[in-house]
Amino acid sequence: MTQSAPPTEAPPRASRRRTASNRRSWIGWGFLTPFAAVFVLVFIAPILYSLYLSLYREQMVGGTTFVGLTNYQEALTDPTFWDAVGRVSLFLAVQVPIMLFLALLMALVLDSGRLYGKNFFRISIFMPYAVPAVVATLMWGFMYGTRFGLVGNINDALGIALPDPLSPSLVLASIGNVVTWQFVGYNMLILYSALRVVPHSLYEAAEMDGANQIQVVRAIKIPALRGALVIATIFSVIGSFQLFNEPSILQSLAPNSIGSAYTPNLFTYSLAFSGRQHNYAAAVAILMGLLTMIIAYAVQLSGMRKES
Repeated sequence: MTQSAPPTEAPPRASRRRTASNRRSWIGWGFLTPFAAVFVLVFIAPILYSLYLSLYREQMVGGTTFVGLTNYQEALTDPTFWDAVGRVSLFLAVQVPIMLFLALLMALVLDSGRLYGKNFFRISIFMPYAVPAVVATLMWGFMYGTRFGLVGNINDALGIALPDPLSPSLVLASIGNVVTWQFVGYNMLILYSALRVVPHSLYEAAEMDGANQIQVVRAIKIPALRGALVIATIFSVIGSFQLFNEPSILQSLAPNSIGSAYTPNLFTYSLAFSGRQHNYAAAVAILMGLLTMIIAYAVQLSGMRKES
């Protein structure tokens, strides 16, 4: 009988390679662990807790009871909630196109190469974004005042009566002016960064073909900005549905124009901290998150389809 040969051991070099590969894999997980822990703690856990709260209702008699989707059904039939959603939708439909148009115009001016003091202009337009939202809203709120500030001083100096920017019919436009002033520079930098990576060979070819500046903008620069415009639009959609700081601060200056349910976020805040309806507020917050996600995804799909 022949004896079978003993099993051969793996070459030491291959074994060392596997050990080094496993070590690198664990090192990668080690670097990822702190971010993953913070991400779960500050993002995933609050969402799960909000979902949990939205399925219950706290009652004076009976305590906290499981109600399933009752809070969501109540929110979907709540006219106060839909009034707030309609108000921010109008804000989104009017303010975002104006803001992005101004940002696009300024980005094109910066990229034209014909602007004197380009660096100063860029910093000046971006500077309002560095101002905290609370400070910016308070500053504009005092300027809007008809008994004090800029509007009041103009009325006294010229003997006229300008419309009150904080009146119920104009306060939403006044908030839009504050947000536009703050975020035009931010969106301008997004668009300007996209213009800076356009190959110069395209401009040289257009110059050889005799194209003027307007034709270059329409045929080269605007198509190159589609991806950046989609990103800026998505950020603006999310920001519009998260509108809270400006109406919350202006509420004390215009209590007759801005109520506790002026925007969905203000409505949720009032429910949770003033009305003590934490469960209902959680359901409203989840619905607003889903609505924002759907609209942002629709904008992304539309932008991708146009780009393709």
